[in-house]
Amino acid sequence: MTEPPKTAEPSPTPGDAAPAEPPGRAPQSPAAVRRRATLVGTLVSVLLILAIVFGSRLLRDFDSALLPYAVATVFLAFGVAYRYTVWISAPGARRLFKQGWRSFFSAANFRKAPTALPKMIATYLGFQKFLGARSHARWAAHQLVFWGCLLAAAITFPLTWGWFTFTSSTGSGPGYEMRIWGFKVLGFDSLSVFGWIMFHGLDIAAVLVIAGACYFLWRRMKDRGAITGQRFAYDLMPLICLIVISVTGLLLTFSSIFLHGGGYEFLAVLHMVSVVFTLIYIPFGKFFHIVQRPAAVGMQLFKYTSRRKGEGKGEDVLACRRCHEPIDTPAYVENLQGTMRDLDLGFDEWAEYCPRCKRVLRGNAYLDHVKKGFK
Repeated sequence: MTEPPKTAEPSPTPGDAAPAEPPGRAPQSPAAVRRRATLVGTLVSVLLILAIVFGSRLLRDFDSALLPYAVATVFLAFGVAYRYTVWISAPGARRLFKQGWRSFFSAANFRKAPTALPKMIATYLGFQKFLGARSHARWAAHQLVFWGCLLAAAITFPLTWGWFTFTSSTGSGPGYEMRIWGFKVLGFDSLSVFGWIMFHGLDIAAVLVIAGACYFLWRRMKDRGAITGQRFAYDLMPLICLIVISVTGLLLTFSSIFLHGGGYEFLAVLHMVSVVFTLIYIPFGKFFHIVQRPAAVGMQLFKYTSRRKGEGKGEDVLACRRCHEPIDTPAYVENLQGTMRDLDLGFDEWAEYCPRCKRVLRGNAYLDHVKKGFK
């Protein structure tokens, strides 16, 4: 092991220095970013409104009782597009975004590793196996919330927009037809098991979400590590919203079956308010990571493909310049250095050191310069 340098910012030797890159695009002003994000958000909202109008056959299949939900989805589309545009306007996020999606849509990567992308979508995006390394209970609870919300969204959004319709095929019998954009997809008996699942899909989703959200809420109240850094609006509010939506949705079913509609109007309004509030909250709270996750899949694919290329050249991973322990793939380290240069941080060579050596170098510099002369 080589001796540690005596300064906090070691200068790399010419042979070790990363190849020079042209300076990144100058950061945009906050006002310019907001204008661009507003324009993108408005465009996405208009496209969604047009999709609702034409997808519901010029509003013939649109249920006016669901208008508040539809309006909330339009605000959701604007907020997601606005926040996403602001997010990728930052130099670091923009570089990761470009590299991730470039790998995601790369035909060369698909030819070399055709199963890599489907596998990462299933393991990283669908089943989130990386959460299992932290806690099996947290992984199971996250799966319940994830699949419950996914099922609810797959049912609610198309129905709200008038894309899905369920009509009686006989007028008096139990037969129903499901239509998408006016075209018949399938017919089923509402009294069958399949029919029960079709009409109670939201109830099933609510049970899944309640189980997962209650576990996380319990953990937030009991785990000292979670209590220390949690914030009510960011950490607790999403869980409370999910539980309120799910409970009020189940109470609507309970009211219609066991109470003959008693209290249904009040519960319907309470359920609608909770759903609308949550949809508007999604782009600006913790739920935004749902939108960011696909870009992370592309970044994982970028790391995977760059590692495969390195293996072909005998360069599996880049070694730390101090202790020679592996850090990451050369392509990933170079991407990190480019991001640091875009941010004009002035110490991009530190990306070639492992975390432990960075701490040692900072400690030595502190002892040499700040504590010099003191025992």
